[in-house]
Amino acid sequence: MAEAIAILALLFVAFVALGVFVTVKAVKAAKRGVDRTITQARRTVEDTTLRAKTYGTGGVTAELAQLRLSLRTSMRATQDALEAGAAEDASLQESLQLFHRLSAHGHELDADLKRLERDPDRAGVAAQLEELRERTQRIIHSAESLRWAARDRARKFADDDLASLNAQIDVEAGALRHWTVSEQEGLSWPAEPAGTAPDPAVSATSAASGTSAEERTGPAAAGARARSAQEPDAGRGASGPDEPRAITAKDPRQQPFYSWQKSTRPETTN
Repeated sequence: MAEAIAILALLFVAFVALGVFVTVKAVKAAKRGVDRTITQARRTVEDTTLRAKTYGTGGVTAELAQLRLSLRTSMRATQDALEAGAAEDASLQESLQLFHRLSAHGHELDADLKRLERDPDRAGVAAQLEELRERTQRIIHSAESLRWAARDRARKFADDDLASLNAQIDVEAGALRHWTVSEQEGLSWPAEPAGTAPDPAVSATSAASGTSAEERTGPAAAGARARSAQEPDAGRGASGPDEPRAITAKDPRQQPFYSWQKSTRPETTN
């Protein structure tokens, strides 16, 4: 009984600890979301105010507002590009650290420009505009260099990946169309030149199928062979005495008949 109570107590404590942990995580996530929303809303309000000062008023105030707006826009775009690229490319971590150092100078300059907007000495502020403009351009140029370098790097990787993918797709497409290669190889048999000796395999196939020479060569060739068979001596004299003679089969009607041999019975037609 005591063991069961101890197990139940441990389970209760575990569930309570898990509930507290989940609640703390949820509260922190909600707080981060609220802080992000408030920060974004504050930035939107400040940017809108700066644009209004740029178009609404003139003189030193409009110039300071324009410098602040250009600085904030460039720094925010660079930060978004580097943070998005660093999540996929670890080589951008060093660039992100350099941007953080540059961002400190940007925040310092933005604070100086914001302070000069409320300065009543317009003549003194106008005297510092050239220096402030040059300082702003240097920070913007450094931020844009980091941003465009990160974009060019990402585009280069994308182009290389696309080229490799296209090559693999071409190979796969050629493998899928393998029948076209087979058809081209089947249609490219070399033509047999005139006067070439017939293939022994073809002659053997013709003999096995029972096709006669007369049927293959025609009646003219059959007549020529018949005349050659009727005049063996003429061909023999022309060829010379040293040429070997052809072996001819014996005529069964001219062979001697012996008494102990049985007579050949005629085959029946039934």
